[in-house]
Amino acid sequence: MRDLRVAVIGAGPAGIYASDILTKQHEGARVDLFDRLPAPYGLVRYGVAPDHPRIKEIIKALRRVLSGDRIRFIGNVDYGTDLDLEQLQEHYDAVIFSTGASSDRPLNIPGIDLDGSFGAADFVSWYDGHPDVPREWPLTARKVAVLGAGNVALDVARMLAKPADEQLTTEIPQNVYEGLKANQATEVHVFARRGPAQLKFSPMEFRELSHSPSIDVIVHEEGFEIDEAGQAAINASKSTKLVVNTLLKYLENEPSGAPHQIHLHLCEAPVEILGEDGRVVGLRTEHQEFNGDATTHGTGEFRDWDVQAVYRAVGYYSSPLRDLPFDDAAGVVPNEAGRVTDVSGEAMPATYVTGWIKRGPVGLIGHTKSDASETIACLLEDLDSLPAPSGGDPDALLRHLLDSGVEITLWDHWERLDAHEIALGESAGRERVKVVSREDMIAAGRAYAEDLAS
Repeated sequence: MRDLRVAVIGAGPAGIYASDILTKQHEGARVDLFDRLPAPYGLVRYGVAPDHPRIKEIIKALRRVLSGDRIRFIGNVDYGTDLDLEQLQEHYDAVIFSTGASSDRPLNIPGIDLDGSFGAADFVSWYDGHPDVPREWPLTARKVAVLGAGNVALDVARMLAKPADEQLTTEIPQNVYEGLKANQATEVHVFARRGPAQLKFSPMEFRELSHSPSIDVIVHEEGFEIDEAGQAAINASKSTKLVVNTLLKYLENEPSGAPHQIHLHLCEAPVEILGEDGRVVGLRTEHQEFNGDATTHGTGEFRDWDVQAVYRAVGYYSSPLRDLPFDDAAGVVPNEAGRVTDVSGEAMPATYVTGWIKRGPVGLIGHTKSDASETIACLLEDLDSLPAPSGGDPDALLRHLLDSGVEITLWDHWERLDAHEIALGESAGRERVKVVSREDMIAAGRAYAEDLAS
């Protein structure tokens, strides 16, 4: 088989898995893995709550992949600004986009734009120390609503309810600790549209919600309904059964008097965020009833909740990519099994997608591996028809980026930054303290890529 040079855009799990599978299945394949951030790992670094270090263990496996000699990490390069598709196709046989989904899916209800109405993705980026979000977060609300029935909603509720000092064992940066220290929230109310059998929580995350001695988890009986379809779902899924069992335990528990409470309300759909003088002063929900097939309908019974902030955790949404078609409704790049398709439904030459930009923000990290396998299988099937790149070798593209003033970061830069964060943690008695600003991340791993510039 011919040698193969592939560019992968997005260095989260989806891009890393695709790179790994490709280089294992094609001995002549080399991959340049680009990311707009100076560091790799995507949502594993910037989307997993800091008090869940166990989930971050996957970084060890991703690191082994990136340490290979046929995969090159190239960070701090923004596709669409620093690079476009035409440039990539001049230097690579194929391009795979694995840019994920990092924005909030819209929720079109009145009041959504009020001051005090937030997207969960933005809050997650803040407490995970993402370099492109503000360093401060307004945490003045005493009572907070979280809309959603998935793990992100749990993370947001827990981060709002857990005292800052309990986070000092994690990698949170100083600005996040100071923000959480000033947090005034004592009640966090989580609202789910449907009932117990339709919650999308992971069983372990749901159990861990009550592990803080400072938090009481209170499940409200109203809406605790399981219809025939719900019972079938419980019988068919061990995970669903574990979630419902945990829910029942919470329902039976008497509050301990802890200073912080997380309330879970079932079968309550948000219909309006209430405001005064441009600020959130409440949330209006409509009680739901089941139709018998796991779907619900509104009953016309409304309730207003006294909250001063609302966080929507109703799903992530991908951003459109320059030079590629985009399905606004689904939030994905149109494709067939990973081959990008244009407006006429024809496959675009040598252009592929994998991960959430391909299939939407559903499934756990492990599902990304099988998804990448499908995309790579299509790429290898197309190998004989892939046009050979017309430009020079990929190093010429990197030199062009450097000449254009782009401060690219390579793997050795990341290793220096990684070591620096670990050293910061050691001095504070922690495993790591994350560096936040892009400039500081770059400075921590200075002295990279001089050979390319010479």
